[in-house]
Amino acid sequence: MSRSTGLVPRVQASIPLAHMRTVFRVHDVEKRLDKLPPREHETLRATYERMLEKGAERFQVKPSGLPAMEHLYEELPNFTEVLDDIKRQLALCQDSRDALEITPMLLLGPPGIGKTHFAREVAKLLGTGLGFVSMSSLTAGWVLSGASSQWKGARPGKVFETLVDGVYANPVMVVDEIDKARTEHAYDPLGALYSLLEHDTAEAFTDEFAEVAIDASQLIWVATANDERAIPEPILNRMNVFEVQPPDRDAARLIASRLYSSIRAAHDWGQRFEPEPGEAVLERMASLAPREMRRAWMTAFGNARLAGRAALELADLPDAGSRRSPIGFMQ
Repeated sequence: MSRSTGLVPRVQASIPLAHMRTVFRVHDVEKRLDKLPPREHETLRATYERMLEKGAERFQVKPSGLPAMEHLYEELPNFTEVLDDIKRQLALCQDSRDALEITPMLLLGPPGIGKTHFAREVAKLLGTGLGFVSMSSLTAGWVLSGASSQWKGARPGKVFETLVDGVYANPVMVVDEIDKARTEHAYDPLGALYSLLEHDTAEAFTDEFAEVAIDASQLIWVATANDERAIPEPILNRMNVFEVQPPDRDAARLIASRLYSSIRAAHDWGQRFEPEPGEAVLERMASLAPREMRRAWMTAFGNARLAGRAALELADLPDAGSRRSPIGFMQ
């Protein structure tokens, strides 16, 4: 895929605009609650009571103008194409009464290049809150859609909980490692996405536990994956698929340098270290995946501190050839 230069005009930070949106009908909840037999279905009863207590109105927010995104282009240079697409969609709704609409996106690429970090940064950029589902650690197939209240241990799904327990009608919903979803569950863990990724059907999405329609049409979907072959074609067809490449050498050096500065600035002890890392150290760091850089910097800072130095040296960095150190007694 083609990539732009990432050079963008400077835009002033914008103040989020918000109005209220109804995400479920209170009358439907009251009817369900009235029909529950006394002293039965206590978890379901508590869910309905929580819905009534919190009310059906949620903030639907969007930036008042194009938000400042230069820092993301600089911090995540291998995501330029995705950022360009988000910017185009933000431009469509600025200075209008239209709601913020972001087409569901799939970030496809090898492990450790920053896909999950990018998804979290999108939520910060839009200011809409965040729901997170890790498919690699999935323990129930109904994590998105909920399971029938007749089942032992059933509970609402993540979509329902994010909207009902949250304050936003349009949070970012991250489905991490969607290609790791296991299909041996009685429930298809991705089955709910067929309707959730379609705007019209998502407007009346029914969680199988609560059995009350909720408006999930404003959710902003960001999925990550290493291998698209494990993802059903109908789901791929509902998303913009971006093949994210590992950063090149120059981009990796920039990421490592900015990460050094951010860690140093975020801690009081950071002032004990040089403002910039040395050239040799930075070059070594550029060989690591973005996911590994933070751990490596923290190790290096700690080693340098133990040695009483303000400048990091190559010897402070963890051994690139060994991810784990053996623990135990030598025989």
